[in-house]
Amino acid sequence: MGTGNKVEMLIAICAVLTSAIAVFIAWDQGRVMRAQQHGAVYPVVQIEGFVSSTAETASMGLRVSNSGVGPALIERVEMLKDGEPVESLEPYVDQFPPGYQQSWASLIGRAIAPGDEIIPLRVDWPLDAVSIMQRDAAALAWSEMDVEICYCSVFDKCWTAIGREMGLSIARAERVKRCERSETDVFEALANYAHTPETNTTAELE
Repeated sequence: MGTGNKVEMLIAICAVLTSAIAVFIAWDQGRVMRAQQHGAVYPVVQIEGFVSSTAETASMGLRVSNSGVGPALIERVEMLKDGEPVESLEPYVDQFPPGYQQSWASLIGRAIAPGDEIIPLRVDWPLDAVSIMQRDAAALAWSEMDVEICYCSVFDKCWTAIGREMGLSIARAERVKRCERSETDVFEALANYAHTPETNTTAELE
């Protein structure tokens, strides 16, 4: 092989290597850009059960918030007891002391913006109608359940968050391939249910 042929082969090899490096750099830059795009809309759903009292009312309920940087698209919500789905919350509502006002908000299909929160269930009693011990007993019954929420980002990246025993969800959400949308909303199903209709009312939270 002559010197000229060697030079041409060396140039060809260098061209192939240069092309391969350019392709790799373009791929890596695309990967970084995609990661940045996903990171810019990363939702973080947190679940918190609460009890509170004012000079006039005693309250308990559930709060769902988004502490991430992108909207959280809620696809599935389940209440679990011992790891198994609870089909109806009505038996737990039956344990509320009478005289309450029940407020609710649907979650399925909702988009929670960064920094926003939804209260899917809130129960209020006039302070003269219930003792703090009665309210805490009702809250204790609800604390037997976990809340599981499956949600997605606008890029269809999905996670499952669990509120343990109706408490604050502090564990990192688990990544899942997709969320199967719930056919019914367990909180919306309570809209027309009260175990003593004469003394209890329901209202939808905006």
